[in-house]
Amino acid sequence: MNLQATDNGRRRIPYQLIAGLVLIAIWWPLAWLQIRPLSDFYFFPLWLGYILTIDGFVELRTGTSAWRRSHTTFILLFPLSAAFWWIFEGLNEFLGNWYYVHPEGTGTAYYLITSTLSFSTVIPAVIGTFELFASFRIGERIPGLGHWRFGSRGLFIFQIAGATIIVLIALWPEYFFSLVWLSLFFIIEPINQRLGQTSLWQYARNNNWGPVYNVMLGTMFTGFFWEMWNLYSNPKWYYDVPFVDFLYIFEMPILGYFGYMPFGLEVISFTALLLWFTGHRPQRYMRASLDEPVQQPDPN
Repeated sequence: MNLQATDNGRRRIPYQLIAGLVLIAIWWPLAWLQIRPLSDFYFFPLWLGYILTIDGFVELRTGTSAWRRSHTTFILLFPLSAAFWWIFEGLNEFLGNWYYVHPEGTGTAYYLITSTLSFSTVIPAVIGTFELFASFRIGERIPGLGHWRFGSRGLFIFQIAGATIIVLIALWPEYFFSLVWLSLFFIIEPINQRLGQTSLWQYARNNNWGPVYNVMLGTMFTGFFWEMWNLYSNPKWYYDVPFVDFLYIFEMPILGYFGYMPFGLEVISFTALLLWFTGHRPQRYMRASLDEPVQQPDPN
C-alpha cells in the first residue's frame, strides 16, 4: 500500500477528502430538511461531496485516485455520465420503472438542467467506490467462477442478445424490465474486447474475478447511498417495478438492489469505450484491482 505522506512521515489528508466532507455536511441537512430554494438543487453538490470524499479515501489508502491520476479525465467523466444515464431515461420511457417528483413551481428548464447535472455524477461515484473496494481487496476474497472464454462468434452472439433485450424491453417491458441492466453491457463489452481494452470479460477469461466483484459490490454500495439520500429529499424518485413490490429499503424494493451489480458492469463497459476514444488505449484510468497497471498521475 502506498500511503501519501508529508516530509515528516505523517499521512497527508487529500484536500478533496476535506472538500467532500464539507459538501456532505452542508447539503445532506439541506436536502432532508427541504430548505428551499437551496434544497431544490441538492443532488449535484451532495453527490459531488460523495465523489470527492470517496476519491480522497482512495488516495489516502493507495496513493492514487481517479482525480489524482488525471484531473482532465476526471472532469470528462461528468458529461460522459450525463449522456450515459439519459440513455436509461430513454429506456425507462418503455419500462416506467421509476418516476420523479419535483418541487412545486419548477418547470421544464429546471428539470432538464438539474437532471443533467444529477446524472453527471453517476459514473464518477461508481468508479470511486469500486476503487475503494479494490483498495481493501474485497473482491479478491470471494471465490472465482472459473475461466470464461468467448471467441469472436461468442462475442457476436452477446451483442445480438443485447440488441434483442432492447427490443424485448420495448415490446414486453413488464416481463423483461430487469434485463435493462445487462443490455448495454452485452452490446458494448464485445467492442472493448475487440479493441484490446482492459475489460471485465478479460478478467473473467483469466479467472480473475476480484475486479468484477469489486465493481458489482462497489456499485451496490453506491446504490445504498442513492436510495438513502433520496428518502426525505425533494426532488426525489419513486419506483413502480412489477413482481418485486415488497420489502422496501428506503424507496427501493429490496430485490431491486441486486440490479445495481450488473449496472456496475454497464458503467465500466461504457466508460472504457468512451475513454478509448479519448486516447486511453488500452484504458489504464479505471482501477478495479490494486494489481492493475495504473495511468501516471497529472503533474502537480
